[in-house]
Amino acid sequence: MLLATQLHRVFILKDKGQEIRLTDPEPRWSAEAVLNFYAGTYPILTTAKISAPAIKDDAVEYRFESVMGTKG
Repeated sequence: MLLATQLHRVFILKDKGQEIRLTDPEPRWSAEAVLNFYAGTYPILTTAKISAPAIKDDAVEYRFESVMGTKG
């Protein structure tokens, strides 16, 4: 028997060398809407891009990657 299950989404933000795992605030929202939702808490997300989703550990992982360069 084939069993289908829906995978939950996890959003990962890398800030100051640490990976922060963010939960999905609303499964019906697009990844861009989730990015905008968390941008109020994590200002680095205002210039971030979203990587392609990857399935890992029974979850769909999206990575928020900062596009800001380093000074120097």
